[in-house]
Amino acid sequence: MPVIANSGGAADSPHRHLTRRQAIVAAEYSPPFALSPLILTLVAEISECIGQVRAATDSATLLRLRRINRIRTIHGTLAIEGNRLTQEQITAILEGKRVLAPPREVQEVRNALLAYERFQSWTPSDEDHLLEAHRLLMTALVDDPGAYRSGGVGVMAGETLIHMAPPADRVPLLMRDLLRWLGRSADHALINSCVFHYELEFIHPFADGNGRMGRLWQTLILSRWRGLFADLPIETLVHAHQGAYYQAIADSTEAGSATPFIEFMLGVIRAALAELASAPPDESFVEAATEQGTEQVTEQVRRLLAALGDDTCPAKELMARLGLAHRPTFLYDYLRPALVGGWLAMTDPDHPRSPRQCYRRTAGGRRLATLRPQEKRTP
Repeated sequence: MPVIANSGGAADSPHRHLTRRQAIVAAEYSPPFALSPLILTLVAEISECIGQVRAATDSATLLRLRRINRIRTIHGTLAIEGNRLTQEQITAILEGKRVLAPPREVQEVRNALLAYERFQSWTPSDEDHLLEAHRLLMTALVDDPGAYRSGGVGVMAGETLIHMAPPADRVPLLMRDLLRWLGRSADHALINSCVFHYELEFIHPFADGNGRMGRLWQTLILSRWRGLFADLPIETLVHAHQGAYYQAIADSTEAGSATPFIEFMLGVIRAALAELASAPPDESFVEAATEQGTEQVTEQVRRLLAALGDDTCPAKELMARLGLAHRPTFLYDYLRPALVGGWLAMTDPDHPRSPRQCYRRTAGGRRLATLRPQEKRTP
């Protein structure tokens, strides 16, 4: 896997970069890429797959599987960067349990869980949101989380330098150009997401965390087009084809065009959707996921479900029923784990911050409330 090597000083800008920038001095910047026949075919096939997923999988089932897919997503994107924690360990961290693992890897998971939960509040073309995302992902992992790099950086494959990123003093301008392009582009979101992902890797704006930022931001862009992408574990397939992922980045850099990377990532997206469409989770799968969750659900979630009963309540009333006065404790230890686990649902999911928002138990939450801790269903 390519690694990042900080040179400590400003690196020379690659010839490709200088030529491209000089050619657009008097015009609005647009990243170089071409719409190949393969790209057009993949966009059409992905759109068809989305329709198949919607037809085969009801929204309630997708909601109950959100927790599972989010864990798979975080496992995949961090595994690409060398994190060795398993999906089971990530699940335990999500539930606030102690995990025996290298502290840095645990911190990476905690950061990613927070970032992927927060990302729905971000605007893809907003620079402040991009920097906030990096701060969340890289807190306690780098010296300057949420800030562009201040030194030169190269991407290495063993002893070989395979890419020298633009000099640090040009990064703010390059990123603002890229974000402005994203905000005004009329191209399809599938294409824009891939182009932005590649260009961020090419610019390498951060000292560390560029790969996970590129994948997070592509997911954000796609989720603004179709909500199901927010929890589609594309990163799992990228991890499974990690060598091809890095090769596609290298091929695009060599070609001076994002086209090879667009083709690769659209193929990954199509594969992820086709897998979901061809084998949608049936009730037995959902029941198994629910049953597994009863072994891992926290006591706080059980208390919340018991306090709610069959009522529909706002957060303030739920806190009162639980005897809680500290809102962050309620949000992070009770409400959010119940929502992520699929035990609780919003009455107005399209407006999560609505002042009239209330909560109710899902079918899975009602079943969970009838089970004692560690109790198993009988066949």
